[in-house]
Amino acid sequence: MKKEFKEKAAEIVAKMTLEEAASQLRYDSPAIERLGIPEFNWWSEGLHGFARAGTATVFPQAIALAAAFDKEMVRKVAEVVSTEARAIYNENKKHGDRDIYKGITIWSPNINIFRDPRWGRGQETYGEDPYLTGRLGVEFIKGLQGDGKYLKTAACAKHAAVHSGPEATRHSFDAVVSNKDLEETYISAFEEAVNEADVAGVMGAYNRLNGEPCCGSKALLVDIFRKRFGFDGYIVSDCWAIRDFHENHMVTSGPTESAKMALDATCDLNCGIVYLHIMKAYEEGLITEQQIREAAERVYTVRASLGMFADDCEYDSIDYDAVDTKESKDLAYQAGLKSVVMLKNDGILPLDRSKIKTIGIIGPTATSVTVLNGNYNGTASEYVTNLDGIRAAAGDDIRVLYSEGSHLYLDKVQPLAREDDRIQEAVIVAEHSDVVILSLGLDSTIEGEEGDTGNAFAAGDKNSLFLPACQQRLLEAVTKTGKPVIVVINTGSAMDVTFADENCNAVLQAWYSGEYGGRALADILFGKVSPSGKLPVTFYKEGTLPEFSDYSMKGRTYKFMDSAPLYPFGYGLSYSSFSYGAPSFDDATNEIKVDVTNTGKVAADEIVEAYISSAEGAKLADQPKYCLCSFERVSLLPGETKTVTLKIMDKSFTVVKEDGERFIPGGEYTIYVGGQQPDDRSTELTGNTVQSVKIHK
Repeated sequence: MKKEFKEKAAEIVAKMTLEEAASQLRYDSPAIERLGIPEFNWWSEGLHGFARAGTATVFPQAIALAAAFDKEMVRKVAEVVSTEARAIYNENKKHGDRDIYKGITIWSPNINIFRDPRWGRGQETYGEDPYLTGRLGVEFIKGLQGDGKYLKTAACAKHAAVHSGPEATRHSFDAVVSNKDLEETYISAFEEAVNEADVAGVMGAYNRLNGEPCCGSKALLVDIFRKRFGFDGYIVSDCWAIRDFHENHMVTSGPTESAKMALDATCDLNCGIVYLHIMKAYEEGLITEQQIREAAERVYTVRASLGMFADDCEYDSIDYDAVDTKESKDLAYQAGLKSVVMLKNDGILPLDRSKIKTIGIIGPTATSVTVLNGNYNGTASEYVTNLDGIRAAAGDDIRVLYSEGSHLYLDKVQPLAREDDRIQEAVIVAEHSDVVILSLGLDSTIEGEEGDTGNAFAAGDKNSLFLPACQQRLLEAVTKTGKPVIVVINTGSAMDVTFADENCNAVLQAWYSGEYGGRALADILFGKVSPSGKLPVTFYKEGTLPEFSDYSMKGRTYKFMDSAPLYPFGYGLSYSSFSYGAPSFDDATNEIKVDVTNTGKVAADEIVEAYISSAEGAKLADQPKYCLCSFERVSLLPGETKTVTLKIMDKSFTVVKEDGERFIPGGEYTIYVGGQQPDDRSTELTGNTVQSVKIHK
């Protein structure tokens, strides 16, 4: 944080009584009228669009943005979020409305690692890889915060740390991790958020980390974030997480002790009610005046950084006309296009209009707006569902038939009907169609955060990687008709769709796809645009994962799993094909250059991926097979060749010992470059291999 804003904060806090300063450490900070300070609610959301405050652009969910492997696009999305947040804040402020969700302190991005596909909140993340998460997280934060004198909005990296389910026990769970996994996997992206993006805020997690509640952990928040990372922004608790200290973790006896534990760990702001007891804790001698004022100065430094106490803030002039613009809508559509991952295609795609008279659209997600929204969403002024998009793209020449096919997860659609009451209709539609597009998946009513879903049996998590049983029966019944079937999966996580892979003609992963998700899907199905997304997570087969509550990385993610996945991290098909020249490495700049050629017949984007392995590092125990170390998206016309430059971070040359020490082993490294991982399963699925270059450090 800039010195001038720290000085301004200190000046303001010095004028407060101690009780007034303590009152400012709550997310719903009250006004201090005698000082001319208005009330301010810190709680606003902007995960993939400004959320919960009315109309705003709804982009594809974070996991979908990750599938695009596009740093520039992620930054542009965040710029729209911050613009719309400022516009809505400015306008509401004029009318005296300072309610929750209408502020400019955005509690995003979620840079937790999606270590297990059963976690309902994994949809909020950028996937399973620390490098990908770090690169996209940094860009999102920069897009939110801007590059002006003041912060456009204040980003908040969450949830620190080691947080990824189970949701049902998050208020009492102790995530036990090794020093190696903590350093190598769980806190890497947070360090980059602090040191590269200068993130304004960090949110602590609900769970304990090796015995300490994260929002009261000196080892995590003081020793790692404050001292090692040098973080001088504000730390906020997850909502009602400090109450968990005494009600669920049982590490304190009551709210005053919990307030002490959190303040001792420099948790400045309480999303919850425990800090209502701060003055009592002070009177009992548990905390000091200095602690209260230091915390108040940190939160007021953020408010000063946002220009709240200045008359020259460049963002105060952003008008409501900046909300829901043609440009932001187009970006939502483009993001939808780039995020779709084609997992299988036997040649049926793109659809040939000349051979199709009737398309059957079947499935419970075909008309769903909820699958466009995901969770932590705003409200778009217009939505294009899968059915809407395909019907519009089909035009007048192709007839579109529709059947819901099944409920999303129940055995019947109509309560008084027999089980599978829509399957027969789906079979009839399939029989009368030339091709079937089967729209399946989940949505945020059953996959998401504990308390936010109707999924009471798993608190938002998944008990299984398979589709809900009613949808699986629908899939099998439609496939038995013998008609060509294209399966579209709308989920926020990896599923075991082995049956679809083995029995259907094509499979597309469309995620929670944003306000124009159906339009983007249709344009890919009909070949207007080639699919270009790659998987930011591994698609496992059911039964191959370790225990959900086991936070060891052994057996998880592409780096440590020891069985073949259904679909690998970094995998995705195209309507075109690409060839790679021999990569070259510049030791002075740590850059790889490689020529990439579109050898197909259509214009297409390719995502160039680079992975690194260390010969010396591999001699240590439990090392990754290799790690993603760079990626770039390139657009190529048929026959066109471009030289792609891949920057390798110094951090990518390190390995982590069992004790958590990160060091550069030196010696020989191999860097693999191509459109996929250097693994056998990717080669089996694509028929392609990767190039490699050996270097010495």
